[in-house]
Amino acid sequence: MTAFKSDFLNTLQERGFIHQCSDFEGLDALAAKGEATAYVGYDCTAPSLHIGNYLTMMMLHWLQQSGNKPITLMGGGTTMVGDPSGKDETRAMRTVAEIEANKASIRGVFAKVLRYGEGKSDAVMLDNAEWLTKLNWIEMLRDVGRHFSVNRMLSMDSVRLRLEREQEMSFIEFNYMVCQAYDFVELAKRTGCRLQMGGSDQWGNIIMGVDLGRRMGTHQLFALTTPLLTTASGAKMGKTAQGAVWLNADQFSPYDFWQYWRNTEDADVGKFLKLFTTLPMNEIKKLEALGGSEINEAKKVLATEATALLHGRDAANEAAETARRTFEEGALAESLPTIEIPRGELDAGLGVLNAFVKAGLVASNGEARRQIKGGGLRVNDEPVNDEKMALSTGHLTPEGVIKLSFGKKKHVLIRPA
Repeated sequence: MTAFKSDFLNTLQERGFIHQCSDFEGLDALAAKGEATAYVGYDCTAPSLHIGNYLTMMMLHWLQQSGNKPITLMGGGTTMVGDPSGKDETRAMRTVAEIEANKASIRGVFAKVLRYGEGKSDAVMLDNAEWLTKLNWIEMLRDVGRHFSVNRMLSMDSVRLRLEREQEMSFIEFNYMVCQAYDFVELAKRTGCRLQMGGSDQWGNIIMGVDLGRRMGTHQLFALTTPLLTTASGAKMGKTAQGAVWLNADQFSPYDFWQYWRNTEDADVGKFLKLFTTLPMNEIKKLEALGGSEINEAKKVLATEATALLHGRDAANEAAETARRTFEEGALAESLPTIEIPRGELDAGLGVLNAFVKAGLVASNGEARRQIKGGGLRVNDEPVNDEKMALSTGHLTPEGVIKLSFGKKKHVLIRPA
């Protein structure tokens, strides 16, 4: 592990945020002096951001905690173009009204983890529509476009992978990296910004901005990316059977958010405590060391701390209490229908389709299959993704039951006889 001079890079390294950096030494020197003004761009493609965005928000949080200045850049302009990164098809074109509505819905979430104001290290929010929508096409081609190599643009993953799969890429999408690179240069000139951060899939686009700044005579610019979020089992993180894990409470409730973290795989608890909470590292190390059934206590801490950071301590405590009453006190359990299953059936493995039929939640195996495909069935609040899944004694909660759910309101408990 590298020993940096700056608290910023030391913190990011210790907590697992760093994937690639264009110049560690130069960035470290800037951050140590409190001169690393940095930005992350957020396109307004939906009414809420999601967990992948939360990761870069936490990078901005730690930047600010170390005395440097964060910029949250709303993509009012770039959303009109559409980022092709990681997409096989052109993104749906959104109207200006849709983009404005999404932007208004997204704005509030940043204040959960950043402090905005007029101070040296206070965060500022800007919108790239302010400059991108005012560009003159011919001037843009002459002043900016001449610095881009089409050969290099074709080699970027966002373009190359699309072409290799023989999927069409529109000319407007091809220009996205030009717009993003220009954002970096514009922010450098307007605010003295030196660093752009993002997910690892943005590396090529960010480096384009670093290079464009050099060609257009800005001060030296830097790139820093965070790893792609995956779970220990290799699944892409931030997805559930019901869809994305949104950050806005009206899109994904605080209780669902708490449960999402509570259901973390054992091997991921330490990693997610470092990335998605502000707990001190010495506390995280103690929680990481827990084994066996004690790991569930660490998961509850993760769920409560991550939820408190985003939705507030009261909402987090309420979610934790609801879960506790459901599974520990049995308050909800007493009001739920319960069926008894011979323990031998669980020891042998009870097919999940059969279990839902026995519980009376579905009429047939066929209906259970259809509900699984639609993300409608859950076991212990975890979506069922595999129709061949077998329930066993390993699925029993500490209270000795298995909770089956159809939608949000129909629940039945299985208790071994």
